[in-house]
Amino acid sequence: MKTKTVITLLICIGFPMLLGAVAGITTSANIHDWYIFLNKPSFNPPNSVFAPVWTCLYFLMGISSYLIWKSPRSPQRTKALSIFVAQLALNFLWSFLFFYFHMLAWALFDIVLIWLSVLAMIFLFARVNKAAALLQIPYILWLSFAGLLNASIWFLN
Repeated sequence: MKTKTVITLLICIGFPMLLGAVAGITTSANIHDWYIFLNKPSFNPPNSVFAPVWTCLYFLMGISSYLIWKSPRSPQRTKALSIFVAQLALNFLWSFLFFYFHMLAWALFDIVLIWLSVLAMIFLFARVNKAAALLQIPYILWLSFAGLLNASIWFLN
């Protein structure tokens, strides 16, 4: 691999991983001081599951964005990268709405927006690179579960 290619790949992977890490570090105190005291549904996974799952998902996002980035320039590529950034911003916002501000209903609204943007991203990615789109299937599946979990916690509290 050329040095430029490796650097681009590392940036594409590093960007979502860095945003996830910043959100996680910034809001982590609320997991121990607030989240553990919430009523949760029976299907709530242990806290130790979330970090590895999100790390894998951010890694897959990075690989996907790299596959789109290295595709020939086109309006579809531009749209795909734009929706990628938009969903990532919504994803970043969710951590603060839920864990920092304790706004469960707004977090649920945000996760619906994330889900819709990821669905759109999958379709846009598929027009540019099918493998990039397929790499996002675990993300939308996890978002579906996370949305149900968010809704359940909001309902129970």
